[in-house]
Amino acid sequence: MNLAQKKEAYLFLSAMLRAREPGMLSREKAERMLDAPSFEECAKLLTDCGYEDLSQKKAGEIEQYLAERQAAISRELESMVPEKALVDFFRIKHDYHNAKVVLKADAQGLDESRLLSAQGRVPAAKLVDAVHEENYRDLPAAFAAAVQEAKSVLARTANPQLADFSLDKAYFAELNALADKSGSSFLKGYAAILADSTNLRSAVRTLRMGKDSGYLQEALVSGGSIEPRRVAAAGDGEGLSALYQSTRLADAAVLGAAAVEGGTMTGFELACDNAVNSYLAEAKLVGYGEEPVIAYLAAVENETTAVRMILTGRLAGIAPKVIRERLRDLYA
Repeated sequence: MNLAQKKEAYLFLSAMLRAREPGMLSREKAERMLDAPSFEECAKLLTDCGYEDLSQKKAGEIEQYLAERQAAISRELESMVPEKALVDFFRIKHDYHNAKVVLKADAQGLDESRLLSAQGRVPAAKLVDAVHEENYRDLPAAFAAAVQEAKSVLARTANPQLADFSLDKAYFAELNALADKSGSSFLKGYAAILADSTNLRSAVRTLRMGKDSGYLQEALVSGGSIEPRRVAAAGDGEGLSALYQSTRLADAAVLGAAAVEGGTMTGFELACDNAVNSYLAEAKLVGYGEEPVIAYLAAVENETTAVRMILTGRLAGIAPKVIRERLRDLYA
């Protein structure tokens, strides 16, 4: 299938998703939820975006509903999209999250099933069995190798953070492999800015903690537009700001430099996420193709995060001003 044929294959799906976009949570709708006089009224406003009435739900029930809703959207698009790698790109983060939870629980003899996600490619129960039985043949090959390596690191060092770093590196390697498999330059660009954002965050946190470049090198991932060795060699906040000045993360890097000197991390983290979202917003300029599908899947993730933040925050009595400061840009 040539490029033109691949674009044509997305024509119906792109139109369907474009029709859904106006009903998604916008900043204006989010503001109305924050300004609502009570949690119950806040939750009822969300029904305008196609959600069930969550006004009588507790925090755990809200979390379960949101996870199931997002998983259902992924399953729907997986059955329709011409290239399954697009959907897998968004699902594998849940596999790697589950791997981190399962490996730590296994090492400590704990049951952390409540923390597992049902949104990955691999059923959580299958992953638990694989780790307990040390039989990984039913897992995707790259993921199986990553889990085994992380388990070995944890057994050898007794350091859960190093095991997490190992899984993070494998996760981004899989992201880039899926982007390559999809043949989508837009997805490749998305993978790259995710890696750049992740490495900038790791660098800022490492500098704030006073750790050395050797520690940072363990945390950095591949696939970004800036090589990990250059990030590790930046040296300080000013060095990071200079390194990222010609990228979408330039503003975030400036805030990161301030955070290194003791400033708040909230604005920095927000700027990182918004830089990624600004890349996705370019899909709005594309009539049809894989770009609207990628942007929609990412928008669903962001919307779910925003809804969770607003509802659980209001339920817990957190001031709307505090929630508002942490809200990321929304696609709609």
